[in-house]
Amino acid sequence: QVQLVESGGGLVQPGGSLRLSCAASGNIVSITNMRWYRQAPGEQRELVASISSSLNTNYADFVKGRFTISRDNAKTTVYLQMNSLKPEDTAVYSCNMNVISQRNSGTALRNYWGQGTQVTVSS
Repeated sequence: QVQLVESGGGLVQPGGSLRLSCAASGNIVSITNMRWYRQAPGEQRELVASISSSLNTNYADFVKGRFTISRDNAKTTVYLQMNSLKPEDTAVYSCNMNVISQRNSGTALRNYWGQGTQVTVSS
């Protein structure tokens, strides 16, 4: 089975920075797209950023120029560097990956979610 484990959330003052990590483990053959989502209280979950296996990146307009997504394929890990944080960035951040894993019957492509990590931006 594949698991995604996030780390790096916490409390930070406005204008500060945080770096989130999400590590995948299990019988992984390869990972295609990696994404970060966030969900604030009372709001719908929204896509923050994505990165493909060929390192093409996309960002939501509300984080462009402030957040950077990257990946380490050797470690099957995705990162989200968040700079110039604002109170409105407060949310639970979750990673999401399309993972090809090895199973007894062959390989299978599935979508997996991390458990989420809280980011709070407040003075």
